[in-house]
Order: sequence, then structure tokens, then C-alpha cells
Amino acid sequence: MDPQVLLFRRQYLQLFEPDFLAWPPKQLLRDSGVQEWLYNNLFNAEKITYLPSERYQFRVIKPLVNKIEQSIEDPEEDLLPLIVLSHVRTLSDSSSFWQEISDQLVAHLSSLIATELPSEETAVQQRSYVTFTCLPSSLATSDLPDKEPTITLLERRNLISGSKTTGFRTWEAALHLGSYLLSPQGADVVRDKNVFELGVGTGLLSILCAKHLGAKHVTATDGDEQVVEAFKENLFLNGVDDESKVNASVLRWGQGLKGTWVEEECETCPYDLVLGADITYDTRSVSPLVATLRFLFDLRPGVKVLIATAVRNAETFATLRHACDRSNFDVQEIEFAAEPIRQQKAFFYAAVVPFNILSITNKS
Repeated sequence: MDPQVLLFRRQYLQLFEPDFLAWPPKQLLRDSGVQEWLYNNLFNAEKITYLPSERYQFRVIKPLVNKIEQSIEDPEEDLLPLIVLSHVRTLSDSSSFWQEISDQLVAHLSSLIATELPSEETAVQQRSYVTFTCLPSSLATSDLPDKEPTITLLERRNLISGSKTTGFRTWEAALHLGSYLLSPQGADVVRDKNVFELGVGTGLLSILCAKHLGAKHVTATDGDEQVVEAFKENLFLNGVDDESKVNASVLRWGQGLKGTWVEEECETCPYDLVLGADITYDTRSVSPLVATLRFLFDLRPGVKVLIATAVRNAETFATLRHACDRSNFDVQEIEFAAEPIRQQKAFFYAAVVPFNILSITNKS
């Protein structure tokens, strides 16, 4: 399938806002084969196990059908690109397959219109399947098998007002750190390593490490018991719920680790890498976080820490740097710029604020 259609599907499955979707060009949309592929790969419940919510499907399929209809109204326009994209089709063949909108797409739209869909305010409070495509940018435009590497998570897109925690959706810094780990620059950071995550949230990074990046073992922690339980469900969705591969536990920062399950596990699976993303959004969390890093360094002096932050508040970021300096940690910024959203091919996230990935090691 054309890379533009694959890109559209990746954004759709990640519940990208419809206004910002990279809609396929009209010479593709009028192709009956493309329309059939879009139905089967975006809306067909018999072929897709974890579909987005019906509310989100409706927000996408309605403008999609409108765009297909508009592409059919002027079939002579962009004829040459159509012939080029169709490859083996001749001009006489082409005229027959752009005349109708897929019955399957129209029927699905009609079904959604007839369904009593929740309001937008209600929909964002409900859990939804979100599927992330786990491809480095270098492979995202090449010919690929039908099934791309993915991670599917159950998320609540609107969470702080309802659950009073930030752990039920995937935040931008996790996507940025995941992009780094998928890049050639970060390719060997996780492979064959024992990974420990602080603030697992929905679990994108831990599952990425266990499912696609070749981690030897992953320990995922969070301070909220409900978040840990929800993460375990996401482990099951992705087929990595084997405790010998991934361990999920509650860990509250600032408490000593000597004599705890962490010390016991570290003896069995010595931690090589500690990950954290979007865990420094509040200055009050910095001191207990740095204390926990100190305790981890006490257990494993050579462990490497990577913390990704979206710098929404310069004061919070500065507080983290100063706290690390006071603890005699060596802190280096990894140079890895977020691509503009229109250039992203797999993980999609707004780069409206600066992102930093800090590499933290123990000096002493």
C-alpha cells in the first residue's frame, strides 16, 4: 500500500486529532482498491482486534467519505498522478474504479450515524484502544509487511480531572524517548539489558523495551496502585504478561530500597538501565525522585539513567538539574531533536515545547 495511506492509518490508530491527520491525496482516495483497504484496516471489526472508539471512528470516517466524494466529482483532475500511482492500470481501466464510494465505508458511516454515540466530553473520559506503530523513521516509508510492529494500550485520554493522576494516558516525553530508543542513535541502549522504569503510566516504554527492543528483563514501577493494575492489562494486550519477562510493582519514591523487593530483584536481574518519562512535571516530585535514583545507584553503581522531559516549566527542569548536581550525579543532555509533526512517520506527538533527554550516571 502507498506510504501516504500507511501513514494515515498509523495516525488514525494512535487517535490523532482528525484536523491534523495526513489525509491521503484524492487520486488515491478515488481508487476502489484503496477504499477497500481503508475500510478493512481502519473500521472492520472482523479484521482489527482493537478498534478506536466508535466516537473517534465517526470523527474520521465522516470527513473521509466527504473527501472521497469530492475526489470523484472531478475525475479528470490529477489524471497523470493517478496513472503513475496505479502502475499497471491503463487509462481505460482507471475510469472504472473511481466512479463510486465503497459500499462498506458508506454502510459503516450510516451505522455510526444511527448509533447513539457519547458526547465528546463523555468520550474523552472513557477508556480507548490506542495503537502506536513502533518503527524507526528510516523504515517508516519503505516497503513493509502487512503487519507493522505495534503496541496497543488502553488509555483514558482525559485523566487529571477524572482520576487525579497522570498515569492513564501516554504523554509526549514518553513518545520522544521511545523515538530515541527506536532510532539508530539509541538502537543498542536497551538490547540485552535489564531495564527498570520509574513512573510506568500506560506502559509504552516498558512494553516497547520488552516487545520490540530486545530487553532481557523489564521492571515497571509506578506510585499509583491503579496505574500498575491498568498497566498489567496493557501487558496482556501485547502478549508480554509473563512475569519472568516483565515485572510490574508499586514503588513510591524517596523510600529506601535496602531490604525491599527491589534489592532482591536487582540481585537476580542486575539493573543496567533506568528509564523515566514525564515524571518531573511537579517540583515537589524532584526531591523524592533524586533520592530514589541515589538508592538505585547504591544498589547498582554502574546503572545508567535516562529521563525524558517536556520542558513545560523551566523552573521544574532547573530544579531537577540542581538536585542531580547536589547528589554528585553526572548529567549529560542527549542531542536528539523532535521532528516537526508533519515529518513524523511512526510515533506522533506535538513538539510545541522543548524536549530533553538527560543521561544520568553516578560519579562516586
